[in-house]
Amino acid sequence: MATSGKVIRCRAAVAWAAGHPLSIEEVEVAPPKAGEVRIKLVAAGICRTDEHLLQGCFPNAEFPVIPGHEGAGIVESIGEGVTTVKPGDKVIPLCHPQCGECSFCLNPESNYCLKSHFSEPQNLMPDKTTRFTCKGKQIHHFLWMSTFAEYTMVPEYAVAKIDPAAPLDKVCLLGCGFSTGYGAAINTAKVKPGSTCAIFGLGGVGLSVVMGCKAAGASRIIAVDINKDKFAKAKELGATDCISPRDCKKPIQEVITEMTGQGVDYSFEAIGLKETMIAALASCNMNTGICVMIGELDAGSEISLDPMLLLTGRTWKGILVGGWKMRDCIPKLVSSYLEKKFNSDLLITHTLPFAKVNEGFELLRAGKSIRSVLLF
Repeated sequence: MATSGKVIRCRAAVAWAAGHPLSIEEVEVAPPKAGEVRIKLVAAGICRTDEHLLQGCFPNAEFPVIPGHEGAGIVESIGEGVTTVKPGDKVIPLCHPQCGECSFCLNPESNYCLKSHFSEPQNLMPDKTTRFTCKGKQIHHFLWMSTFAEYTMVPEYAVAKIDPAAPLDKVCLLGCGFSTGYGAAINTAKVKPGSTCAIFGLGGVGLSVVMGCKAAGASRIIAVDINKDKFAKAKELGATDCISPRDCKKPIQEVITEMTGQGVDYSFEAIGLKETMIAALASCNMNTGICVMIGELDAGSEISLDPMLLLTGRTWKGILVGGWKMRDCIPKLVSSYLEKKFNSDLLITHTLPFAKVNEGFELLRAGKSIRSVLLF
């Protein structure tokens, strides 16, 4: 491309400080160094993790920063030594990398990678410098993704080439939200046919859990949220029961236990609150139940727990992006999408031009959207 090897000037949404609205700015994006891939974004989803970042609650993040970690685009140029993608390829940048070399990547049962933000912050590129500048200032990356920009930069091990037939404005959700929820049911909980499930939180991730439980053949899927506007969508996607804790005279875990006899086989927390994490754990069968924690608590939070909840045999699990090895699995999930094995499009409630990114966050905060997709 004509821009190859040159600095690109483009628009990006910059968070100058925590707690402030995003500001649309002209930024400079440097050319890729060895092992790096510069991507022209076509679409980006707004995820609650970005809201955590904007409020200053995401661990080890630094400001000023370009948020966004769910997107899809086209490779604009590549640095020296890059072999798995080429200019013109359709790609999804990966919020969780897969270097292919660390002990986690080499373990077939693990989807973690030592290049992850949780081992070493991804606020700068691997060489500890940024590729973004604005008004003469260095701007930080977010999870190496920074999808709220017309162009972004990622290391080669944090990008997956996908089928050229994929509609980027739809499959961008597979970069985080859909894959996380769907994988929580399929990979982490390993939901069995005929089982019972409860999902706390019916945002994009929680509703993706509902879809995963249905795909796995669960016979009863109980959806829990205080926002009843989400119930119709939950039922459309496979929920058999919808409950608001505000309508219950007893704690929600007691209600679910009574509804199911001994609690559900699998419970999922997709909100990120201490109270709902304990409620989800207490809602599953005291001996064989599996509870999957998906929601993110604010950085530095701690949970106090009655050990009897676990002593009787329950399993409490965490998860990162649905348990998928991202570089291997995202292209396969895109193929499954194209084969109509699931319909993640149903999660997209709003499509906005990129300049209206703050409006997208207002919809999220007000509980009016499931997923808003920004188009560049």
